[in-house]
Amino acid sequence: MAAINDLISQIQDESLRNRIQEEVNKMAKQKKFGLVFEEHLPESTPLYDMPIKKGSNVMLRDSKDDKSIYVVLKVEGDTAVCVKPEQKDEAVTFELKDIVRVAEFGESIYPYLKPLDSICNAPDSDLWHTLIEADNYHALQLLEYLYAGKVDCIYIDPPYNTGAKDWKYNNDYVDGNDAYRHSKWLSFMQRRLKLAKKLLNPADSVLIVTIDEKEYLHLGCLLEEMFPEAKMQMVSITINPSGAKRDNLFSRSDEYAYVILLGNACVVHPEGDGDEREVRWWYLRRTDYSSRRGTVKGGVAQFYPIYVDEKTMRIVCTGTPLTPEQSRFDVPSIDGAIPVFPIREDGVEMNWGLTSDTLMKLNEQGVVRVSKGNENQPYVFRYLSANYVQKIKSGRWAIQGIREDNTKIIVETGGKITRATTVWQNKLYDAGQYGTSLLKDFIGSGRFTFPKSLYAVHDTIRFFVANKPNALIVDFFAGSGTTMHAVNLLNAEDGGHRRCIMVTNNEVSADEAKMLKDKGYQPSDAEWEKLGIAHYVTWPRTVCSIEGHDVNGNPLKGDYLGSEPPLHMADGFKANAAFFKLGFLDSTAVSLGMHFSEMLPTLWMKAGAKGKCPELSGEQIPDMLILPENKFAVLINENAFADFAEKLAEYPEIQTVFLATDYEVNYQSMVKNLNVAEAYQLYRDYLDHFRLNRGRN
Repeated sequence: MAAINDLISQIQDESLRNRIQEEVNKMAKQKKFGLVFEEHLPESTPLYDMPIKKGSNVMLRDSKDDKSIYVVLKVEGDTAVCVKPEQKDEAVTFELKDIVRVAEFGESIYPYLKPLDSICNAPDSDLWHTLIEADNYHALQLLEYLYAGKVDCIYIDPPYNTGAKDWKYNNDYVDGNDAYRHSKWLSFMQRRLKLAKKLLNPADSVLIVTIDEKEYLHLGCLLEEMFPEAKMQMVSITINPSGAKRDNLFSRSDEYAYVILLGNACVVHPEGDGDEREVRWWYLRRTDYSSRRGTVKGGVAQFYPIYVDEKTMRIVCTGTPLTPEQSRFDVPSIDGAIPVFPIREDGVEMNWGLTSDTLMKLNEQGVVRVSKGNENQPYVFRYLSANYVQKIKSGRWAIQGIREDNTKIIVETGGKITRATTVWQNKLYDAGQYGTSLLKDFIGSGRFTFPKSLYAVHDTIRFFVANKPNALIVDFFAGSGTTMHAVNLLNAEDGGHRRCIMVTNNEVSADEAKMLKDKGYQPSDAEWEKLGIAHYVTWPRTVCSIEGHDVNGNPLKGDYLGSEPPLHMADGFKANAAFFKLGFLDSTAVSLGMHFSEMLPTLWMKAGAKGKCPELSGEQIPDMLILPENKFAVLINENAFADFAEKLAEYPEIQTVFLATDYEVNYQSMVKNLNVAEAYQLYRDYLDHFRLNRGRN
């Protein structure tokens, strides 16, 4: 109906316009059954960085009255002559600064990732999260090319369509006076969920969608229609214990989360399902900066060498704790053993979590494990605290066997299991205290309204990826960035290697937009962009949470709640993240290899986003790129294939290659001569995907 009304409004004859409108209104009152909504309402995306040329679709940058799409007939200096497609004989001239190129729904687009920033707080790790600034529909099209069928978990918190101008549709805010806001919202969601479904692993994955009472009924029907093969549940989460006021109604204290389980996906209860599982071992080196060398616990210094036999990887003995004046490089040596000190990856000298006497007693009892470490700390130690004996006596734990290194295999014996219900009332899910207030500690107040509780998101995700330490998690309504924050917290707690991809646009609020327009600024202006959510909220939170400080550089205070041992916010996370903006390329230039530099981050992501995203230095494009730290390689000049194959053989860890050739026969011949798991033809795979999948539902 909204699309029809838009067309009716363009009828010049007032009498005819009113008669048609009257008949349409009568049709709209006819009763319908089930979930009925308009699936093809107009939707377009401004492409601020794309040049305007003949044939481009454009619209006015800032107009409350004219949301029409125009086609450019010609560009003359700083102006463009344009027409509406349905009124080709009525040309109008605009200044280029007043119009912007747009991509309409269904139009072929060729996206790329423009690097904006990055943070590396774990240089020894190849795990890199990503934040993409983009309209999420086009970002999902790119993610489908990159990870179709490979995503383990999608968590989204979409706009709730409260009628309070909380989301944009077709380049304008939707408010409570819009008679078609429900239909617009459903159309908006359906398009994105169809693409999201293609990302999920059909054999074992989960989609989680949060919502409140405004659209939960419509959303439930939509999800049932789109995922008929899946199991579906809805849980109620108390996010505001005191309740949000509803005039003449009950105060609202909860919201909902729909859970769509595909294939073998299931809820992983924190305590297991009565089956035996191995108990958690604690890391011996302290992690918080306040426990660095020079601090004292219980009056006994805990900076001492642990001598490890390099052949057997077993503890030989411990040395005397060092005084503050002593260097760790001056400790006595022992034949065949190496002294190991508690040293963080960044070189900071820490303390061990146990005294040397306690450590050696536990080691004799077979509850201290040794594994390989890194250059600063060549061995890592984990242990069970002394109370393991009491837990075994009580029947909660049991010794199941002995490992080759003589350490005990101890498991939880199960017992009574309390399963999570569909009503969640944990005080940590309070969005005010652990969403708004927590976010304020990181980036200040007033930047974002109604962020999710960090712990609510953490627990929701944990129920489905607790047993998937390498899960790929996507959030394409990233908001303030709670999802990546929660993934990092989960990884820190259990040593996981889960990767998170977040997508958010860079919209400003309705009030900020008015303020900026009053000052003469427009979207894409630097002053406008820096106040957008991606730059002003999502990325700053990501940086601050990983590095352990607020936006002013002050160390964060407090611990993350519920973590054992305690995780201090000031310690940040051993994590890396890259920040990109989605842009669009000319398909002809791509096919000619003229945009290889721009394409490189996309290839990096398709290969698994391992290691820091590579960049080309200089204008000259090489014949090939061999990138062992990124686990992929690219042949750019097919005439250099022999040299490429020879060099690639030196790096068996590289299992993904991209081969640039126009000829299918040549491509197949090269693949047969390479021992790799995945190969892609440049640029055909990329171009075919976006040409054939335009507007595909």
